[in-house]
Amino acid sequence: MPEKKAGHALLFDALWTKGTAFTHDERRELGLLGLLPTAGKTLAQQSDHCWDEFCRRREDIDKHIYLRSLQDRNETLFYRVLRDHIADTMPIVYTPTVGEACQRFSQIYQRPRGLFVSYPDRRWLPEVLRNRPMRDVDVIVVTDGQRILGLGDQGIGGMGIPIGKLSLYTLIGGIDPARTLPIVLDVGTDNVELLEDPQYLGWRHRRIDGDDYYAFIDEFVHTVTKELPDVLLQWEDFATAHALPILQRYRDKLLTFNDDIQGTAAVTLGALHGAAKVAGRPLSQQQVVMLGAGSAGIGVLEMVHRQMVSEGVTPQQAAAQIWVVDVDGLLTDDRTDLSPGQRQFAQPAARVTGWGLTAAAQLADVVHHIDVGVLIGLSTAAGAFTEQIVREIAAKTPRPIIFPLSNPTSRAEAHPAELDEWTEGRALIATGSPFGPVRRLGVERTVAQCNNAYIFPAVGLAVTAAQARRVTDEMMRAAAAALGDASPALADPNQPLLPAWPQVPEIAVDIAHAVALQAVADGVAPHRSPAELSARIAQVRWEPEYRG
Repeated sequence: MPEKKAGHALLFDALWTKGTAFTHDERRELGLLGLLPTAGKTLAQQSDHCWDEFCRRREDIDKHIYLRSLQDRNETLFYRVLRDHIADTMPIVYTPTVGEACQRFSQIYQRPRGLFVSYPDRRWLPEVLRNRPMRDVDVIVVTDGQRILGLGDQGIGGMGIPIGKLSLYTLIGGIDPARTLPIVLDVGTDNVELLEDPQYLGWRHRRIDGDDYYAFIDEFVHTVTKELPDVLLQWEDFATAHALPILQRYRDKLLTFNDDIQGTAAVTLGALHGAAKVAGRPLSQQQVVMLGAGSAGIGVLEMVHRQMVSEGVTPQQAAAQIWVVDVDGLLTDDRTDLSPGQRQFAQPAARVTGWGLTAAAQLADVVHHIDVGVLIGLSTAAGAFTEQIVREIAAKTPRPIIFPLSNPTSRAEAHPAELDEWTEGRALIATGSPFGPVRRLGVERTVAQCNNAYIFPAVGLAVTAAQARRVTDEMMRAAAAALGDASPALADPNQPLLPAWPQVPEIAVDIAHAVALQAVADGVAPHRSPAELSARIAQVRWEPEYRG
């Protein structure tokens, strides 16, 4: 408990208050007598009370607002409620409800959380960072709000994403909430509706871009590394044009990663690990088709490519088994509009010349001409996995692996129930957003959600405990492997490809240990034995229990 804090100041300190759980002796000692109702409650009783309040709210956005208000009042109780009801609260605190919260950020805003780093304040960035609520920070999540989920530019409303992500860092990874910091970079917005909205709380200006944008990012990173040299800086929901260049610019200079690129890749590979085992066909023997060539899609394919190579094929063979389709069709080496990341997965144009097409090959063409075993969607193109496409894949392989991963739910390439019907229950499915169970022959089967929350909280715990200086590709692949090893489908093919949410906080410890070991092996963390790393993880891991 902070020194000298008592009375009203302690009661309204969200990080340290116990509310009605302060005992009578504590109330006398800490100057709280008379400031609280007479009856005392335990943390468990408080959690039950809050859950009753939560359940009275009918709309998901109202439930989201209630939980955020609870977090502002009592962080420990907030996380206890989330932990007690993790499967029910995850979709409310984060996807898909957080998308609506971002869209309505200015409307539902109640009190500040984190830092709003505005471009007009660029001359005073050190002052802005020094105004952070807590001095010591282990994890920062930052966004510029340009590509929020599949919803596009939300401007300052993007702040909902770092707040939500950091809630999961704490809930699942055990990162002390007092040592987290959400940040939004307010560089304007190109969303005309926001610019014309009288309630909009952001900078009313078109987005800055080009050299001015990157200069601002440079100055922000410089200020962060000077103020908080050991912090983990996670980039979140940046537009494709900026996400990969920013990651490449800083990944070898500080402790940083991009969750959309690397976290999405790791959780997808973890789910593919279980799916390939159930299908009885290693990833290196599969033809993989990706719909969507944004930063997330390319990040997934880079990790899939590395996994294929680790299984024994050459880099050239692995690349030949990967097919990418974007809004303009199949990525081929004669296209002039591809980024360097996209170009590495461009197929030779000569491979499709015999298909008899008069225009660029589309998804249906690729599926028709290739022995597809894995179909992944990160396109935000709702319904793109049509019945015809799915049935054709199902005719070619006994256990098709189909992952419609786009967020939010409204942007999913297909719904699990459709995939199950079109494949007669043979599809191995994982989605990006939460869906209800699929029912077949009177039996309900849970659908795995490829939520990055399986990965990034464990990575945060790992680098904090191991005192890592960098996040390497092999550390992310170690996280994917550890997650894959926890797949329920490995023991029972009828089980989901990923663990149930109530199990995830404990599984995160195993993933963190694997990542920490890899950090030591990669030479980016001080040497520690496996036992020492386990002890460090237990030491730094925060639990939602009252202190003092």
